Amino acid sequence: MSEPATPYTAGKSSGRESAEALRARIPGWGVDLDPADRPSFPREQPGIETGAHWDFPERQPENWPREKSIEHAMLPPVFGTSTPPAGVSGAIRKYAYKYSEGRAAHWLLLIAADRVDAWENHLKSFASFRPDNPVTQTGVLSEFSRGGIRSRAGRRRVDTNHQWLDPIMIGGPWVLAGLGAAAVIRALSRRR
Repeated sequence: MSEPATPYTAGKSSGRESAEALRARIPGWGVDLDPADRPSFPREQPGIETGAHWDFPERQPENWPREKSIEHAMLPPVFGTSTPPAGVSGAIRKYAYKYSEGRAAHWLLLIAADRVDAWENHLKSFASFRPDNPVTQTGVLSEFSRGGIRSRAGRRRVDTNHQWLDPIMIGGPWVLAGLGAAAVIRALSRRR
């Protein structure tokens, strides 16, 4: 068995190739080295008058500790404040920012926080006078009235291999929640 080629080694390289050698080996290498050949060159001149003026804006006040990527030294001057982190989903979001944006854990935790937030809001809706309606709000009825099923049959669509799973993923949690509520009601009625 032969050793696989290693694209990177920790040691210092043996030396850089000259520009002529690179130009001979790689077609088009260095075409933008001459400033006269670059269409953006006039804009790269230091001190050129562009007419643009911009100063660092006044910083928006931070009403609560904000999530901030570990790659950045500070928050931007203006940031969104529409939904402060709250509850379990907020704790998951704050924990996600302990990881670098280059790691999958950061993004997977943020996705999990979104799902938890959705369920937190579903549960809050049950405490209100207008609870969520999974039948009308998920668009299930449009499958039968707007040609949803017909659009899936015989069209060589890529998503047909998991279509059987979609109703289970969307409706399954609601069915389980309903069965759980029925079990709680039955247990409470037996105690009386």
